[in-house]
Amino acid sequence: MFVLGNFVDALAYVVNIFLFVMYWLILIRALLSWVNPDPLNPIVQFLMRVTEPVLEPVRRLLPPLPIDISPIIVFLIIVFLQKFLVSSLYELASRLQ
Repeated sequence: MFVLGNFVDALAYVVNIFLFVMYWLILIRALLSWVNPDPLNPIVQFLMRVTEPVLEPVRRLLPPLPIDISPIIVFLIIVFLQKFLVSSLYELASRLQ
């Protein structure tokens, strides 16, 4: 069972890194939206391509508001997933080892 425990441990680690990176990419995008960056900039295009699939479903669920609060909602979802899902996976991995 230790192999399955190591697999779950590695999966938890990868999920945690993915959520951490997404958190920072969304934060950078939100901060950049305040300064109206050049949309042709490759870094801005990368941030838009990576974060839009995460933010768009949340925007569709929210009513029309004067400001976009979808990054805040996604931050809360990410924190919840890190605390619940990743912690649960680590606990499961420790029990399987």
